[in-house]
Amino acid sequence: MRALIASGSGRYADPWHPFAATSDLLAEILTGAGFDVAVDHDVDHALAALDGVELLVVNAGDPWTDTDERLPLDHPGAAALTAALDRGIGILAMHIAVASLRDYPDWAAAVGAIWVPGGSWHPEHSVTTVHRQALGGVPDSAFDVQDERYLSLQFVGSREVVATHEGTHGPEPTAWLRHHRNARVAVDVLGHDERSYRSPGHRDLIRNLARWAIGLDGS
Repeated sequence: MRALIASGSGRYADPWHPFAATSDLLAEILTGAGFDVAVDHDVDHALAALDGVELLVVNAGDPWTDTDERLPLDHPGAAALTAALDRGIGILAMHIAVASLRDYPDWAAAVGAIWVPGGSWHPEHSVTTVHRQALGGVPDSAFDVQDERYLSLQFVGSREVVATHEGTHGPEPTAWLRHHRNARVAVDVLGHDERSYRSPGHRDLIRNLARWAIGLDGS
């Protein structure tokens, strides 16, 4: 099971997210779940190199923050992502990945959510209780995690919510599942920094989302 982590650096880096450290922790979790994991710190290179990859993990920031740089329309990454979605690649989008890959037309439609600058927000980093619904044989449960609670994302299309956190007006999605083209897409908006990955409950959620994304949940 080949997994490729596209890890934020260059125009996909920001001052708030230690992508190199969290990508290493993601690699550790996925390796423990049976994946053969590679980490590519050049996001656009990773998106153009998806042949043979069963699980694409995006752990990268907003490429349009404080820059006018845009990906050329003929960059091979966009076509490669579309082709991978058509063949049924698994996707795991982590945390600020809902604001990433803005130059890739299929990305927002695949993950089903967009971080809207000036509209989406999060309270101060704190201990958050996440309520999980059943997934991969794991019953309903709850866990605590030191992280951010993403609120007021713009959602696109339908989704199966498998975890929630408290929002301003009630629960908001923490993790969800989608089908896009022939791909299975799992989204986890946790994962701000290393502290998030110290939570056994979050680590278990990541393992289950990754296995679901490549069809190892029995459905």
